Amino acid sequence: MPRRYRPETALLVIGLGTLAVPLDTAVNIAMPSITRAFGLALEDIRWIVVAYVLTYASLMLVFGKLGDLLGYRSIFRIGLAVSALGFLACAAAPSYGLVLFGRILQGIGAALTLSCGPALATSLFDEGERTRVLSFYAAATAVGAALGPLAGGLLVERWGWAAVFWFRVPIVLAALVLSALIPSAAKPSTARTFDAVGAALLVAWMSALLLACTLLSGPFGLHVPLGLGVLSLAMLAAFLAREARSRQPLVRPALFRDRAFAGMNAASIAVNFAAFGVLILVPYYLVRIAGLEASAGGGVLALGAGGMVVGAWLAGRIARRVRVARLALLGIVVCAAGLATIAAWTRGTPAAVLGVSLLVQGFGLGLFQVAYADFVTAALPAAERGVAGSLTMVTRTMGVVAGATGLSAALAHLEAAALAAGASPAEAFLAGFRSTFLGAAAGLALVVVLSLLRQRIPLRRGT
Repeated sequence: MPRRYRPETALLVIGLGTLAVPLDTAVNIAMPSITRAFGLALEDIRWIVVAYVLTYASLMLVFGKLGDLLGYRSIFRIGLAVSALGFLACAAAPSYGLVLFGRILQGIGAALTLSCGPALATSLFDEGERTRVLSFYAAATAVGAALGPLAGGLLVERWGWAAVFWFRVPIVLAALVLSALIPSAAKPSTARTFDAVGAALLVAWMSALLLACTLLSGPFGLHVPLGLGVLSLAMLAAFLAREARSRQPLVRPALFRDRAFAGMNAASIAVNFAAFGVLILVPYYLVRIAGLEASAGGGVLALGAGGMVVGAWLAGRIARRVRVARLALLGIVVCAAGLATIAAWTRGTPAAVLGVSLLVQGFGLGLFQVAYADFVTAALPAAERGVAGSLTMVTRTMGVVAGATGLSAALAHLEAAALAAGASPAEAFLAGFRSTFLGAAAGLALVVVLSLLRQRIPLRRGT
């Protein structure tokens, strides 16, 4: 392929297009304003998250496979266009129902963009540069996650809730125009068939599973989530049976018979489950216990994403000298250490110590995410890089959704128990907060122990 382009420039364009997705953390800041604008009950605002996450998580692997078949740049560019429509639909929506419709469009756009972003980025460079490129991609995602809350607070204060959607339109449109600088590489796959039935079963399985996790903490009792759980198991069984017979499966089930591969994906779910406690629980500590203003709390919370940026950058530099499996294990250890220090927070913990704890946890998460992405990418052939990139996002999302439900429920249960024992509201919250993070750190420590005890041969780089 003749090089009439600079691959670094094309990589920056991909990073710009990807940036709009993690900037969605700005929406969290706008939720109170959206609730007031449409007169919503507090429990109804959850659907602004559910509609988005459920859509992109269930479609990610399907779009990754389409990228393998049709070309990564095409899918990526379609994703940018759909994302722009989704942002516009949300910002201009006259009703909450139309906001949710826009969020579904955003989810489709995010699935298209993220499913092929890593594969498109790595296709620009030689295989020896794969880890460095993936570290840039992870760092760009972390930068977006860090900037989202900071930008969201300023935008909502000045222009209202719709601004958290408007401000991303020029970003994705600029990336769409500049995507002409990205070369149209030859399609990496010779396959010409797409398993539509398998895709439908996969979407049904993921949707039922994630919705079941989400509704566990809702007003529906246990019957609805249990029914969805049974449905998800049935769809998974049907999907696996279909893929075992398919000549062109969406995901090869044989991959997960490899203990190292299955273990690394399970570790990704566990790490993201534990780490999501920072985003969902720490803000309450910063306000209720530390007494910080929202702007100051947002700045402290952003330090975790800053640690991810540093961890991702460093991972790309040291991965050539360290096996990615060991680098991933190091990331889990550091992340667990950060969570353990958060579990030690008290009423009088200095803000500097809070920041260091978040930096350590984020640093470990950045190390792990780059190592995990490189591990999965190396395990699949070049013709399936879209599936590889999508798989890393799916496991991350599964961990996040499970963490949002499980950690919130754990904190609520522990806080209620402390209140029943006679603790004050602040003391009860702090007791539940510390125990929840201690449990999260212990869970990751168990992952480390199991990894060390398991006798396996690490995947060789480039295989």
